[in-house]
Amino acid sequence: MNELALRREKVDVLQYLMQDTRSPNTKRAYLKDVQMFSESIRVDIQEFLLLSREEALGLLLQFKANQIEQGLSEATINRRLASIKALVKMGNSLGLCSFTLSEVKGEKIQKYRDTTGVNQDVFKQVLSLPDRTTTKGKRDYALLRLLWENALRRGEVAKLKWVDLEIQEKRLKIFGKGRGNQSEWISLSAPLINALEDWRSVSPNIKEHIFLALDTANYGNGLATNGIYLIVRGYFEKLGITKVMSPHRIRHSAITAVLDASKGDVRKVQKFSRHKQLDTLLIYDDNRVNAQGEMTSLASSLLD
Repeated sequence: MNELALRREKVDVLQYLMQDTRSPNTKRAYLKDVQMFSESIRVDIQEFLLLSREEALGLLLQFKANQIEQGLSEATINRRLASIKALVKMGNSLGLCSFTLSEVKGEKIQKYRDTTGVNQDVFKQVLSLPDRTTTKGKRDYALLRLLWENALRRGEVAKLKWVDLEIQEKRLKIFGKGRGNQSEWISLSAPLINALEDWRSVSPNIKEHIFLALDTANYGNGLATNGIYLIVRGYFEKLGITKVMSPHRIRHSAITAVLDASKGDVRKVQKFSRHKQLDTLLIYDDNRVNAQGEMTSLASSLLD
């Protein structure tokens, strides 16, 4: 089918983009961002793709400028730009337009400006809160322990299934962030294995997901990422922690604590955190030791 025929049939580029996207979260972001972009420029997406490169580029750059003027974060702006560029790239692949707009650059982001969380003593107090004589307490204790001991992201936890757990080998198969169907094995501690077995003994469904919802509306279904977040936040609020805590804050906390305990052995801790880039972990280490503050004090002492 040639380009003209494709244009006449008005191929639903967004549908093709959805089919080519694996992550449900990414699909939702694409749909939301593309709709918002179309409303902002007051041009239908199909019509946008039929514009000249210069016209389309001008509209996208104006959209970016408007986002900046609204004071939106760099991450939000970049995500929206990425959604539109992904759509245009798909349109280009389908022969609906002769450009990709890949030259439109995102805003620079300083990653992990705040890697703080809580120390291990505070987390020990949180870990003592679940009533382990109850079904909910057994689940929450195992969940909290897993989040700390293996620094998992809540999206990774939500995907865990009992078939991914090997008790004898003390290991668990996870599907990491941005890795699609590619899995990796992580080692588990004996106390965590015991906590998981204790939870499984009372779990209402041991055929599918490891962590399940226990509320009336969702009882027995896999625990969603938002549910994991609410469990974590609830326990920290119960302890009186004013900092808003989340599963990712626990991840930050565990990584920082392990860096401290290992005296800054970033190579080994990289295996623990599963960061692809060592540079990312170095930011944790710099924040941990407050290298900037140390050098500021040194600079100040030079004036005495």
